[in-house]
Amino acid sequence: MSDARVNLLGLSREGLEEFFVGLGEKPFRARQLMGWMYRFGADDFAVMTDISKALREKLAQVAEIRVPVIRSLHHAADDTRKWMLSMDGGQAIETVFIPEPARGTLCISSQVGCAMDCAFCATGKQGFNRNLVAADIVGQVWLANRELGYQPDGDRIVTNVVFMGMGEPLANYRNVVPAIQVLLDDYGFGLSRRRVTVSTSGLVPQMERLGEECNVALAVSLHAADDALRDELVPINRRHPIAELLEACWRYAERRAGRHITFEYVLLDGVNDREEDMRRLAKLLSHRPAKVNLIPFNPFPGTEFKRSPDAVVERCRDFLLRKGIRTTIRRTRGDDIDAACGQLAGQVNDRMRYRLGTKLVSVSARAS
Repeated sequence: MSDARVNLLGLSREGLEEFFVGLGEKPFRARQLMGWMYRFGADDFAVMTDISKALREKLAQVAEIRVPVIRSLHHAADDTRKWMLSMDGGQAIETVFIPEPARGTLCISSQVGCAMDCAFCATGKQGFNRNLVAADIVGQVWLANRELGYQPDGDRIVTNVVFMGMGEPLANYRNVVPAIQVLLDDYGFGLSRRRVTVSTSGLVPQMERLGEECNVALAVSLHAADDALRDELVPINRRHPIAELLEACWRYAERRAGRHITFEYVLLDGVNDREEDMRRLAKLLSHRPAKVNLIPFNPFPGTEFKRSPDAVVERCRDFLLRKGIRTTIRRTRGDDIDAACGQLAGQVNDRMRYRLGTKLVSVSARAS
């Protein structure tokens, strides 16, 4: 029965309007339904009292509001929470909530696994199975609101959403953009553009489209300041090298009325944390609308890399600040439950290992 019905979660307002017109209903029904789904967190048509009983019964026959199923919940000592959510085919993704005094950030996934194969990322080492559909993406936010106790007349709990979980968001462009539209829509979650961040390893054509169609905050996984090293750490660099990537970044920033681009830089001991690395990085970003987010490496089983010592992390920050580049150090959160940056692995079955779109090997074993 479930497979025969349309999952309305994740459809943009335009998509819902088309759905209702197809039922012979007025387009305004989309706004009514979105209010119930996203403001009140309803997943049962029966409670939608301003919709006629006949229409509610029709909706129950042809549609549903299906959210991901929680497989497990881990609660860190710093109050970070990580949910493992079941997907079809025995797959699982991970979603992380990071509470802070002035905001609550939800880190969501866009794929089961990841095909980018970045050298220092646990997700990439799991391989890739499939893209998430918009309902899977929006469902993570819907579910977190419910689990965190959000009330329609209360303050927001999830104030920021970052596409920094499992997967490369821009490799799943056609599902990520409708999900973003729901996040931004006043009848959806009503978030501002500056509170929704898409993180990319550097898919330049999709960055250009995103700037034209959504123009939300952009974070770029840089991690090296020269092509030779970035080719090894972030293999997509072989297709879109640093100069091309940065030009796309500056164009994106121009569309956002002068707002900066965040460059994520995971510090790896003896690999990309030397003074010459910082000097190259400063040369690339000086006098540009750039912010650098230095991220101490979070180890995972089987990795060859080590975290840079705290003193080195601080030295890198201080060097960039002296060069006039806005720089912060990302405080590690949730590392005791493997919820920190680069540690999300989920469960990826029947996975493929890829590099730049070329399949390397097919693996049927389970990864967790």
